[in-house]
Amino acid sequence: QVQLADSGGGLVQAGGSTQLRCDASGSTSWINAIGWYRYYPGKEREMVASITNGITWAYADSVKGRFTISQENAGNTVYLQMNNLQPEDTGVYYCAAGHRTIAEKSRVAYWGRGTQVTVPE
Repeated sequence: QVQLADSGGGLVQAGGSTQLRCDASGSTSWINAIGWYRYYPGKEREMVASITNGITWAYADSVKGRFTISQENAGNTVYLQMNNLQPEDTGVYYCAAGHRTIAEKSRVAYWGRGTQVTVPE
């Protein structure tokens, strides 16, 4: 079993920055892909950023150039640095992990509880 503890976020003004953190514990050696999804009512849950095998990075087009995913602690701690936040970034952000990929929701094996990021107009 793997546990994902996500934290950070909160209320951030447009143009501001914040950082999310995900701490993985348990059988983390099984995880080869980890990153973040976000959800906002009325919109489909979407993958925001991911790291696969520690060497491949992927970002949603809407956040490229603004968000940066990074990891430390042998990959058991993952950060999402969020810069130049916009109201469209508002949502609940979930740390997500899978064995080989998290590019599809069906292949996400573990989810964090989610953390709210709110960017007012």
